[in-house]
Amino acid sequence: MTETKEKRPFVPVSIAVLTVSDTRTLADDRSGDTLVARITDAGHRLEARAIVPDDKQRIAAQVKAWTLTDTIDVVITTGGTGFTGRDVTPEALEPLFEKRMDGFSEVFHRISYDKIGTSTIQSRATGGVANATFIFVLPGSPGACRDAWDGILKQQLDYRHMPCNFVEIMPRLDEHLKRG
Repeated sequence: MTETKEKRPFVPVSIAVLTVSDTRTLADDRSGDTLVARITDAGHRLEARAIVPDDKQRIAAQVKAWTLTDTIDVVITTGGTGFTGRDVTPEALEPLFEKRMDGFSEVFHRISYDKIGTSTIQSRATGGVANATFIFVLPGSPGACRDAWDGILKQQLDYRHMPCNFVEIMPRLDEHLKRG
């Protein structure tokens, strides 16, 4: 069904990782570390990394700032996708989306279901595009970050992945802004 065309060149993209947590620091951010390792192992560039508390305004401000730079192609967040009162990452970021990526959530839940069963429904993982930047909102566990990267993002962020991938459409994400 899908394949990797080795004749196509690998095109690295620049990725920012945001951990949303009231308690983690860079020293103990296992989920962020999981993403950073996978990003760099795949040959992509880690352009930025930060930790912000579970606060809608601070989450939105950080991600929006990253989407407004020319040096970041993708933002991946980890944390704050559950149902507790402090879990506000989807509420913070979905208003930024110009386009939602419903399929990301659906595929993530299918992959997650194979590993944790019905507990996957306790995540509100989501994705979208804002300011010509892909945004992926992941749960805060290292396992969820592995599942999202290994099962979806690694392939979709690889220009060689066929029949289609995110990298080949990146130059066209802002077409609607260029129309008269």
